[in-house]
Amino acid sequence: MEENQITIVDEKGNEHLCEIIFTFDAEKFGKKSYVVFSPIGEVDEDGEQIYDAMAFEQNEEESGGTLLPIESEEEWEMVQEMFNTLAEEEEGEA
Repeated sequence: MEENQITIVDEKGNEHLCEIIFTFDAEKFGKKSYVVFSPIGEVDEDGEQIYDAMAFEQNEEESGGTLLPIESEEEWEMVQEMFNTLAEEEEGEA
């Protein structure tokens, strides 16, 4: 597995290799880190790339951490705003 990839285990126990699109820290909902990712090789019904996000809690004892669900609609809106800002910046560079 490459450095910019993570494995997500879904509620059915299936593993999905995902590419990390970007990460960011925010304090609006408590000091949290977030990771936006895309399952590699998976697309939606329209053939578009799928994106998802989770909160990330660093483990002090380990080199990794724990992915946590995003807890509220307001938190999702903040993540979506960050994603849209990044997408707009990348479009401007293209």
